[in-house]
Amino acid sequence: MTRIIGIDPGTGILGFGVIDIDRSGPVLVDAGVIRTPVKEDDAVRLLTIYDELTSIIAETKPQLMSVEKLFFSRNVTTAMTVSQARGVVLLTAMQAGITIAEYTPMQIKQATTGYGNADKKQMQEMVRVILKLKEIPKPDDAADALAAAITHGMTMRNF
Repeated sequence: MTRIIGIDPGTGILGFGVIDIDRSGPVLVDAGVIRTPVKEDDAVRLLTIYDELTSIIAETKPQLMSVEKLFFSRNVTTAMTVSQARGVVLLTAMQAGITIAEYTPMQIKQATTGYGNADKKQMQEMVRVILKLKEIPKPDDAADALAAAITHGMTMRNF
């Protein structure tokens, strides 16, 4: 069995999703978000992400991490803060000894839906189907993080 944590990076809301993969397919372990207050200083927000992600990793003990790569945004300020959050995520994984894989949004859509230009709703519905859930995981950031974890599982050809 392999345990993968997927990350949908963000500063205000960072999605995470943990799955186990064995020969019978992927199984949901945990999913959710780390939220930081908008008016909080960036350094404090990044520390919150670090502390909470460190705690999630300690509790769930993933062997692998799948992180969504940053795509270029028209809003440079947003791109910079998300990049900072990604840096904290990568550091946290490295400190925990977790192997990291990174995928573009198009690669994640392709892996989960078979179509690289799928919309978010199609991708989230496929996450529900693949994990055999009754409902799409909420919030969207958690479903996106699960899609990143599923992508790495499929890339490893474990299911």
